[in-house]
Amino acid sequence: MRLELRGITKRFGSFTANDAIDLVVEPGQIHALLGENGAGKSTLMNVLYGLYQPDAGEVLLDGEPVTFDGPGAAMAAGIGMVHQHFMLVPVFTVAENVALGHEPTAGAGLLSLGEARRQVADVAARFGFHVDPDAMVEDLPVGVQQRVEIIKALSRDAKILILDEPTAVLTPQETDELIEIMRQLRDAGTSILFITHKLREVRAVADRITVIRRGKVVGTAEPTAPETELASLMVGRAVSLGVERTPAEPGDVVLRVESLTVRDAVGTAVVDGVDLDVRAGEIVAVAGVQGNGQTELAQAVLGLVHPTAGSLHLDGTDLTGLSVRDRLRAGLGFVPEDRSTDGVIADFSIQENLVLDLVDAPPYSRRGAIDRGRLRRNAEQRVVEFDVRTSSVDAHAGTLSGGNQQKVVLAREMSRPLRLLVASQPTRGLDVGSIEFVHQRIVRERDNGTAVVIVSTELDEVVALADRIAVMYRGRVVGVVPGGTDRDVLGLMMAGVPLDEAVAQTAAHHTTLGALDTAPPTQAAQPTQAAQPEEEGR
Repeated sequence: MRLELRGITKRFGSFTANDAIDLVVEPGQIHALLGENGAGKSTLMNVLYGLYQPDAGEVLLDGEPVTFDGPGAAMAAGIGMVHQHFMLVPVFTVAENVALGHEPTAGAGLLSLGEARRQVADVAARFGFHVDPDAMVEDLPVGVQQRVEIIKALSRDAKILILDEPTAVLTPQETDELIEIMRQLRDAGTSILFITHKLREVRAVADRITVIRRGKVVGTAEPTAPETELASLMVGRAVSLGVERTPAEPGDVVLRVESLTVRDAVGTAVVDGVDLDVRAGEIVAVAGVQGNGQTELAQAVLGLVHPTAGSLHLDGTDLTGLSVRDRLRAGLGFVPEDRSTDGVIADFSIQENLVLDLVDAPPYSRRGAIDRGRLRRNAEQRVVEFDVRTSSVDAHAGTLSGGNQQKVVLAREMSRPLRLLVASQPTRGLDVGSIEFVHQRIVRERDNGTAVVIVSTELDEVVALADRIAVMYRGRVVGVVPGGTDRDVLGLMMAGVPLDEAVAQTAAHHTTLGALDTAPPTQAAQPTQAAQPEEEGR
């Protein structure tokens, strides 16, 4: 099925989200729509899917104009969409979610879950999805939930599949699996509109690339185009894809974690005897495959979960008895990994979200009265400084794109004096221009003497930002290595291989490849003095 968009325009009041956009997707093609957060990508797809009605322009399928008054009409025409925030009912099974809205029936009009299970099994088998039709959605990893969304679309005979920022919440491994799934779908004749801002993924899987900036198409490119060229098209200026920083000059220990253990609801140690020091003026990245205790470690520092053993000290003060509010007031900044659930309050305005932990104290509040003028001036300044794309600081945070919600969280946490910044997935869902800005701000915090902890599943980010890297596997720190350590070494450690063995295996691998790379690949992979327990107190 050939899809053509002609002159699509969509306005929200005085704000033009899509400005006369033209786009063609050929049958069996992966067409990437690349752009910054707030560029208008998701709005355009919502128009195509019938969620919004365009103010001008038309949609054509196989040369015939079509109009969709809702998602049902779009699905009936062969268009399916996997939203950035999944549209699944957590307490339903996979089969029940797939059947929802298109319930198969048996005799006498009774619901046939057996038929729904068969649909799931058929699609899963065809593409190797390995999804249990009877599994409860809330028990599934994020990557598997995304496959359920794809199964929903394919079970309704989608010929064109829209994937809206599909890798924003995936680990690198899950992203690789999704890319392989996209290739299988394309080879089976499905057209894919791949909405993203991640250059590496676009170049890996796209057949054609269209770049949108501030609501307009600014160019098209082949996947062989250099990343720097694509980044410049997206942002409208030259963008540095690296991180410029001077060597760290660590000071005194700010955060001390000793023998920390956190158990989940069934008693399993998700953080298992972790020791870690973080000093003023350094960035320590906690690396690992999602689900190996990094989230719980970060939450324990803030006080969202309570350790069953061990201790946490901030500037020598025991945090055990302190509330979350007290920890924040002590100079702790926290960026949660799930911004939409834990980072912002969707029904609060942007200006309110920017002062959630400060609104009850001067200068935003005096004698119990909130200074609304001060809130607005602060918000207007932060929106400009962090490039939050919005029509008004009065807009609800829930109306923002995921990346712009993340900017609000970062603006709140990084715009006050800090002793310790803990940031989980700080650039998840951000475009290259925003990532460049956030990395610069993180390095600035470090250079100002703040101790910084980054939890990230993006190895590029870990290697580029970290002065030291602590790798976690099954709740334990398997090693602490210098920033810039060989990615192969880190990858093996993330799979549970001890440091010395990971270094040896990587060296052997490079030796097997011959003398193609004469630089010692594991030179930086020796433990630092700070990683040795007997040296921590120096």
